[in-house]
Amino acid sequence: MTPPLAEVSQNTLWSISLGIGLVAALVVAALLIVLVRTVRDIDTSVGGLLEVAGQVGGNTAHIPQLEATAPVLSLIVKEGVVQDGYMNALTDGYGGA
Repeated sequence: MTPPLAEVSQNTLWSISLGIGLVAALVVAALLIVLVRTVRDIDTSVGGLLEVAGQVGGNTAHIPQLEATAPVLSLIVKEGVVQDGYMNALTDGYGGA
């Protein structure tokens, strides 16, 4: 009994090898095309993000100035209490009998 590959000619083996190589090359080419498209999509997205990041930076540039608000808050609350007292004094008895 002879092995199965012993009956196959050298030309047939070369044809099979070249066919496998061609299929592998086509798969690699397809994967490279997918990779290039994905990289282009990422590049486009990053370009949009950089534009938006500049706008966000402009919108948040004044946040450090809010630190100056904390010491003044107690004064604002005290003044609110005083103003509430004035308003109560003005409206006492208004609209009554």
